[in-house]
Amino acid sequence: MGESYQDYQSSNTDYQGSSTGYQDSDPGPTDYLDVLGYGPRRSRAGSSRHRGEVVTELGPEEVRWFYKEDKRTWKPFVGHDSLQIELTYRKLCELNPGKASEQDEWEELGGSGGDSEGVEGQKGQTEASVSKEVAGPAEEIDVDSIDIGVEAVCVRGGLYEVDVKEKESYPVYWNQQERIPVMRGQWFTDGTWLPLEEEDSDLIELEHLSRFLDSKDAIHSLKLSRSHVDWHSVDEVYLYSDATTSKIARTVTQKLGFSKASSSGTRLHRGYVEEAAPEDMPPAATHIVFVVHGIGQKMDQGRIIRNTSMMRDAARKMEEKHFSDRTTEHVEFLPVEWRSKLSLDGDTVDSITPDKVRGLRDMLNSSAMDIMYYTSPLYRDEITRGLTKELNRLYTLFCSRNPEFEEKGKVSIVSHSLGCVITFDIMTGWDPVRFHHQEAPDAMETEQRRRGCEEQRLLEELHLTRMRLRDLEDQFQGLKTSSSRTSPPLKFKVENFFCMGSPLAVFLALRGIRPGNNGTQDHILPRSICQRLLNIFHPTDPVAYRLEPLILKHYSNISPVQIHWYNTSSPTPYDQIRPTLLNPLKESVSVSDSESLPSPCTSPPQNRRHYGESITNLGKASIMGAASIGKGIGGIFFSRFSRSSGQVGGTEEEPSDSEGGICETEGVFFGHDVQHAFVSVSLSVCDLCSRFITVCVCVCVCVCSVFVLSVELDRRIDFELREGLVESRYWSAVTSHTAYWCSHDIALFLLTFMYGPNTPNETTEDNLDS
Repeated sequence: MGESYQDYQSSNTDYQGSSTGYQDSDPGPTDYLDVLGYGPRRSRAGSSRHRGEVVTELGPEEVRWFYKEDKRTWKPFVGHDSLQIELTYRKLCELNPGKASEQDEWEELGGSGGDSEGVEGQKGQTEASVSKEVAGPAEEIDVDSIDIGVEAVCVRGGLYEVDVKEKESYPVYWNQQERIPVMRGQWFTDGTWLPLEEEDSDLIELEHLSRFLDSKDAIHSLKLSRSHVDWHSVDEVYLYSDATTSKIARTVTQKLGFSKASSSGTRLHRGYVEEAAPEDMPPAATHIVFVVHGIGQKMDQGRIIRNTSMMRDAARKMEEKHFSDRTTEHVEFLPVEWRSKLSLDGDTVDSITPDKVRGLRDMLNSSAMDIMYYTSPLYRDEITRGLTKELNRLYTLFCSRNPEFEEKGKVSIVSHSLGCVITFDIMTGWDPVRFHHQEAPDAMETEQRRRGCEEQRLLEELHLTRMRLRDLEDQFQGLKTSSSRTSPPLKFKVENFFCMGSPLAVFLALRGIRPGNNGTQDHILPRSICQRLLNIFHPTDPVAYRLEPLILKHYSNISPVQIHWYNTSSPTPYDQIRPTLLNPLKESVSVSDSESLPSPCTSPPQNRRHYGESITNLGKASIMGAASIGKGIGGIFFSRFSRSSGQVGGTEEEPSDSEGGICETEGVFFGHDVQHAFVSVSLSVCDLCSRFITVCVCVCVCVCSVFVLSVELDRRIDFELREGLVESRYWSAVTSHTAYWCSHDIALFLLTFMYGPNTPNETTEDNLDS
C-alpha cells in the first residue's frame, strides 16, 4: 500500500516543521507526532494566518480525499484512509516524474487574472521555485500517460479499494458495475466544507503558490471557466459566479454600499477543516455478518447490495448511539449474492411464457419462480451449492485480508425470506432424498391385508426384496454423495442465525417437524451447528411464520417478544422478558360483551386483552374460574336433588283412597320427617360435592399452570416488530416483507446479540410491557 505517513515525514524534509501549510519566518521545533494525529486532533476552522507567514504547499494531513456514492454529495474519507490515499498519490507522482509540471499546466490553461502584470513579473521568479519546491508531491501529472502504477489503497474498513491512477473506488467482496469516483480536495467552501471541483482547485492552488510562495501579498483575481476568484490577502479568498444574474446582483448590492465579498462571494479555505489523523479509523472487524437475500434477486441484481448498505448505515448509527464504548469491537456486514451465478434451466421458462401481460409474468418468473426452483429436486442442489460456495469464498477472502480474524473473529448470518430456508438446509445438511427414504410410508403393509395367502407370501418376498434394494440405494447414494459432492460444508461456525420474514416454519412443518417436550432450539437447529436462532418478523408480513410453536405447542398462545424501539432508554434485556399470553381468554360460549352473563359452566366475564397478560395472571384467573365452575356444578346437583326430593314428597302427600284411618295419618307424618331429613342430607351432599369439585378443579388448574411454567423455552426465538400507531394493516401487508433493511430497531436488535450481553443500555429492570 506504499510507505506510511511516518516514513514519508522522515524522508521528506520539506514538510518538517509545518503542520498547517504555513511556515513561520522563525520556525521552532515541533512535535510531529502531535501534529500528525498521535496527539489531540487539531481543527483548522479557526486558525489565523498572519501576513508574515510564508506559504508552503499543503501537507498530506491537510489534503482530504472524498468519494461520491449513489451520485450524491461528496463524502470525506476518514483521516487514516485520506492519508494513505494521499501518500500513494504522491508516490505515484514520484515514480512518474517529468510528465507535466504544475507550471506548464498553469500556463496551458491560461491561469491569468485581473493583476496580469504582477503575474508576468513573477513568472521568471516563480518558475524555478515552483519546479524545485512544488514539484514532486503537489505537481499535477497527466495520469492517463502514467506507465508505472501503484497498489490500490484499502479504505472504508477494508470493504473498498481506491485506484489512485483512475481516481475511482470499487468494492472488494462483491461485484458492482458502477465505480465510485474519488476526488482530491485542496480548497473548500466556507460552512459546508465541500471541496471545489478538482480542476478549479488545482488552478487556484497553483495561483496561490505562485503569488504567495515568496511572502508577497498581492490583491489579484483568477479567471475560471464559469467563475472567478479574488484574493484580498493570503487567507481571504472569495469565489464569485460569472452568471448574468450573479453579476446583476453584485452590481446592485455594490451600488447600495455593500462590498463585493459580502454581497455574493463565497469564502474559500485552503486545507480541510480537520487534519487527517492516522488513528482516525474504525477498529478491526471482530464479527462479520453475511446477509443472504431471498427471492427476486434476478429481477434486480444490485438489490441485496443496496439493502446491506442500508442495514450497515443503520447499524453504524446504532453503534455510535448505544455502543460507543466498544472501541475494540466492530461488526461488519457483507452481502451474499448467490442468484446471478446460477444457470438453472437457462431460458426455458422464459421461452414458454406467453406474451400477454408480459411484465407481470416476467416479474413472477424472476421472483416467485425461485421457490419452485428450490422445491424441484433437479435444481435444489445447484442452489445450495451456489450459496455454500459464495459463503465460503467471502469467508476465505476476508480471512486472507484479515489474518487474525480466523482465530478470534465470529460469524453470524442474516437471511431474508427464502434465503432462511436455504441457509438452514446448508447448515443442517438436510437431504430430501434421504428424508423420502426414511419417512415415506410403506404401502405394502396395507396392500398385504387385502390379498390371499399365496399372494401375501409373494408380496412379503417382494417387500423384502424392495427393502434390500432400498438399502443398496441408500449405500450407493451415500457413496455418490461423498465422492461427487463439489460443494464443501461451511468453513466457519455460525454464532447467530437471524431469520427475517422467514417461511422456514412452514417448510419444517411440511417436513414432519412436530412440537415436543424439550424447550430448546435443538429440536429444530442443534446448538452444535449454531449457537442462537432468532426469528424476526413484522406482525403483518404474510410470508413470515413463527418457529416457537414447533418446539412447544402451547407457545402458540404466548405472544412473541416485541423488539425494543431504538430510542428506548434502559430496555429490559430480551432474555429477562417473561412470557405473555397472546389471547388469554377463549370463551366457550360466543356471546357479545354486552350480553355475556355468568353461568355455572363459564368463567366470570373479563376484559379482553391481547398482550401483556402474564402466565401468573392466567393462573389466578384460572383458579377463580375453577371456583366458579365448582359452584356451578354444585348448583346443578342441588337443583336436581331438590327436584327429586320435591317429587317424592308430592307423591307421598297425596291422599290414598286405598289406605285409611291411622295408617294414613301416620304415613303423612312419617313422609314429612323423611322428606326433611332427605332434603337436609342432599343439601350437605351437594355442598360437599361442590367444594370437592372446586378443590379438584383448582388443583388441576394449578398443576397445569405449574406444568406450563416449568416447560418453557430456555431462550426465546420469535421476535416481533412493533406496529405503527397509524399504520394500515392492509398496506403494511404489502410493504412489510421488504421493510426490514432500513429499520433502526432491527439494527439495534442485531447489534445487541452480536456485541454480547454487557451492553450499556441493558439493565435488570422488568419490562414495562410484562
